[in-house]
Amino acid sequence: MDVAALLTSAGINVAICIVLVSLYSILRKQPANYCVYFGRMLSSGRVKRHDPHWYERFAPSPSWLLKAWETTEEEMLAAAGLDAVVLIRMVICSIRIFSIVAVVCIAFVLPVNYYGQKMEHKEVHLESLGVFTIENLHQRSRWLWVHCLSLYIISSATCALLYFEYKNITKRRLAHIAESASKPSHFTVLIRAIPQSPEHSYSETVSKYFTNYYAPSYVSHLMVYRDGFIQRLRNETERMCQAMKHVSSDLSCNPSLKSCTFCGPAATNSFQILSNEADSMKTLDLGELTLATTEEERPVAFVFFKSRYDALVVSEVLQTPNPMLWVADLAPEPHDVHWRNLRIPYRQLWMRRIATLVGAIAFMFVFLFPVAFVQGLTQLQTLSKNFPFLKDFLNRRNFVNQIITGYLPSVILVLFFYAVPPLMMYFSTLEGCVSRSLRKKSACIKILYFTIWNVFFVNILSGSVIRQLAVLSSVRDIPAQLAKLVPAQAGFFMTYCFTSGWAGLACEIMQPVGLIWNLIRKVIVKNKEDSYETLRFPYHTEIPRLLLFGLLGFTNSVIAPLILPFLLIYFFFAYLVYKNQIINVYITKYESGGQYWPVFHNTTIFSLILSQVIALGFFGLKLSTVASGFTIPLILLTLLFSEYCRQRFAPIFQKYPAEILIAMDRADEVKGKMDEIHNNLKAAYSQIPSLSCSQESSKAGCSSPGSDQELSDSEQLKPEKESLKAEYIWAFQRSKSGHDLEVKSCPSASPNRYSPGFAEIYKRT
Repeated sequence: MDVAALLTSAGINVAICIVLVSLYSILRKQPANYCVYFGRMLSSGRVKRHDPHWYERFAPSPSWLLKAWETTEEEMLAAAGLDAVVLIRMVICSIRIFSIVAVVCIAFVLPVNYYGQKMEHKEVHLESLGVFTIENLHQRSRWLWVHCLSLYIISSATCALLYFEYKNITKRRLAHIAESASKPSHFTVLIRAIPQSPEHSYSETVSKYFTNYYAPSYVSHLMVYRDGFIQRLRNETERMCQAMKHVSSDLSCNPSLKSCTFCGPAATNSFQILSNEADSMKTLDLGELTLATTEEERPVAFVFFKSRYDALVVSEVLQTPNPMLWVADLAPEPHDVHWRNLRIPYRQLWMRRIATLVGAIAFMFVFLFPVAFVQGLTQLQTLSKNFPFLKDFLNRRNFVNQIITGYLPSVILVLFFYAVPPLMMYFSTLEGCVSRSLRKKSACIKILYFTIWNVFFVNILSGSVIRQLAVLSSVRDIPAQLAKLVPAQAGFFMTYCFTSGWAGLACEIMQPVGLIWNLIRKVIVKNKEDSYETLRFPYHTEIPRLLLFGLLGFTNSVIAPLILPFLLIYFFFAYLVYKNQIINVYITKYESGGQYWPVFHNTTIFSLILSQVIALGFFGLKLSTVASGFTIPLILLTLLFSEYCRQRFAPIFQKYPAEILIAMDRADEVKGKMDEIHNNLKAAYSQIPSLSCSQESSKAGCSSPGSDQELSDSEQLKPEKESLKAEYIWAFQRSKSGHDLEVKSCPSASPNRYSPGFAEIYKRT
């Protein structure tokens, strides 16, 4: 690839970004698009409605850039949680690292590469990109020490910045744990693989086990039930909520019966619940289900303890000599629970993990075909030797050649990659993750591996096959072979940065799927309700893309440093776009507590070591024994630094410190909050309140086909509504006879106080 094709791709993507950002600055001001661009602010009621005749809303403006720049981390932490702050810290750390890398490599490495050989240079736009790479140096060049010294500076600066950032994020996570004093998950242990007993139900087995072994600390437990049973309760709940919704708010009911000579007791405003069907008769207590049969129970339970430390001990201890029974883990937060995966038997999990691993690997091999096709487009000059008609086509149409070789390959690869996140999320669901945050983190890691393998390694290998270069033959030859192949793909990596990086961020801020769906809903469906979609931030797609560009930056830093300015533009643009989206669009329903940072740290270390290995191979190809000898200790020092960070910081992201939990327990005991916390544990993890009146809760969200449907509509209920409706539901279900329900605060009222809709629903119930 030459510089002209690279500039063509850059110009097209810059034009796309300018158009999309300008359109966004206009469309975000239109009141009809508030549900697309201000979902989080609409949910909190903090969006100001502008006058429709305010003509400035039709002109683009950079106001959103200033607001995103001025937003502090404390504001983001309060609004979106620790994961959002960690994402922004990733971008800031990348900006700091690659600012140092760009200054060193552009100032010293790039001139050395360009003037490495005595040759007559063409005009810049006619030059080949190989002139700017380390390939332009001759063997035993005395200027290779510049590359070695630059590699030492890059590695030292990266390790130092990673250490201080890891330390800062660790402090934030500890503060996050200490400040979340009211989280019910700290007192709750998720027990799976409960053994089945012919004499007792699962609930009785759990009660007997924990009363016997953990009597001083055990409080109570809550069983998990089959979906079919919960669905029947949900249907009854929705019928009752629909009925109560049509009752006038000024009713005050005192039960009264007026007898009639001919018709019997007259209808009054007192609630009279007719007897349920025989198959739906259950005995229910508030907060816990007690069934006459054990068929509806699953061998999964939430077990509650008196203190955080007691729950931590139970979750860390092996309960029985058989590790496949009584499996205990700290429970996720109530909004984070993936209820559907709780029904999966624990014995199946290892088989599911193997199956999803095989499926992901198979999909990686299937993806070789589009990657090879993309590489064929970038190597049309090479393919024209075997296909003469391509040679005539490329010679006659120079501009078309630049578009096909410079812009089109990266666009095609980006379009194919749109199928990867949904599939990897599906694989992570099949694995049986019990929490939504863990499922998204698992999908993030899968997408990261898939992206690095296909965008970096497969592109390099397929490009070498097309050029008929040597393929990797042994482990010893890996550094040398990578050193040959990476500079040849520098042009493709730059165009991929334009298309997937710049244009991808412009599409992210534009929200084209949500915008089109909102237009269809307003124009075609004629839905005039002011509804909005509650989206969650796509960490599983954005973090792998951020780390991929970090990998490309490190591996090309001393090999082809021309990519570094383009990467810096991406990181700065990502900083503004991500902050804007987190502040305005995405709503935080659950989070992992900053557990994405170890993924960023480990991938950055891998990228740094890979760049050192590639540089070692190139020093060997150039027959520079001194530079090769100095690179080997650098690799060992980087590995030692990685191991130190793994021992010093990584355990804090895997476990809770007992010292902090004990201090929190003592503080709550002094303040007298323990009884209140214990009383709210069952209500927090109950399946029934989260399933009540889902129709009403979904009224605030328009179901978009491209939305991140992480939570069902029933999980978007406001807590105050959940508790209120749950009381009605449990009061209704507690009626053992099924004939009457005592309503304490309801004075008599005339029948006209009921709405017509309520009368119709009441007849059907």
